[in-house]
Amino acid sequence: MKTSDYYYDLPKELIAQTPLERRDASRLFVLGRENGSVEHRRFYDILDYLREGDCLIMNDSRVLPARIYGVKEGTGARVEFLLLTQRRQKVWECLAGPGKKAREGTRFVFGGGIMTGTVLEVLENGNRVVEFECEDNFFAALDRLGEMPLPPYITKKLEDKERYQTVYSRELGSAAAPTAGLHFTNELLEKIREKGVKLGYVTLHVGLGTFRPVKVDDVTKHKMHSEHYEVPEETARLIRETKASGGRVISVGTTSCRTLEAVAKEHGEVVACDGWTDIFIYPPYEFRVLDGLITNFHLPESTLIMLVSAFAGYDNVMNAYREAVKEKYRFFSFGDAMLIL
Repeated sequence: MKTSDYYYDLPKELIAQTPLERRDASRLFVLGRENGSVEHRRFYDILDYLREGDCLIMNDSRVLPARIYGVKEGTGARVEFLLLTQRRQKVWECLAGPGKKAREGTRFVFGGGIMTGTVLEVLENGNRVVEFECEDNFFAALDRLGEMPLPPYITKKLEDKERYQTVYSRELGSAAAPTAGLHFTNELLEKIREKGVKLGYVTLHVGLGTFRPVKVDDVTKHKMHSEHYEVPEETARLIRETKASGGRVISVGTTSCRTLEAVAKEHGEVVACDGWTDIFIYPPYEFRVLDGLITNFHLPESTLIMLVSAFAGYDNVMNAYREAVKEKYRFFSFGDAMLIL
């Protein structure tokens, strides 16, 4: 298939700029995987679609407030740094802008002296390797200084940083939120447990590559970015037990989906492990683990809409997106949700 096959027309006003006051009050587009059936509900109604013996698998990665602003020693020039990958303790690969002010050896001061950073190396791709120093714990300092690296299509400032975190986030490391999980509240999760649905967690640290557009016409020629994941033994065992007892494994988000399918592809089933994955799922693809998927609405021509199309069927998904536009659903990170069963 061609990348252009995954295009749909989205009015700009449907791109959600801020989260709803109540997380689980977002709309829920329920899509039948087999027949393309459609129902329009609210996210808290998801209880009606879950059964005792099912399990939800969620990504517990936590977003770093990875955008920080430094002042160049000597000139006072202001430079933005976006932390991408931790190389070693307090040493990070970063985007820097304007880059010409962040040459090798340049030193920057952050937060009036809370932290300093020195550019150790300028990489071929333009990224900078920066060593940071602070008296405080590095991540505590980052939490004080940093802003959430919101997606480029969100132009409004986020007042509460926790609204770009899931309520179950705990493992720091993502550059973007696993947004399907933003709809859950602790109260809703408790009701789900009470119904006999088990909850399991994986960790996949979402990279900024998740926003990278597909620039080739032939989908199969696209090169996916690589992201680090971890599957604990408790989660692997839960999935095996759920499958054995006839329950459904429902992934909360494409990141959880990619983690489970990558592990099953390599090992034949979900086992406890960690590593890096650049799995790219697009039609046709035979899913080894998933029976259901909770996801948000994704950008046109993105790898994520391709993954969803592989799971629910290309025609079903593109018809669903056109219906969602017609019904004025809210799109992307702070937007509404889709449940596919």
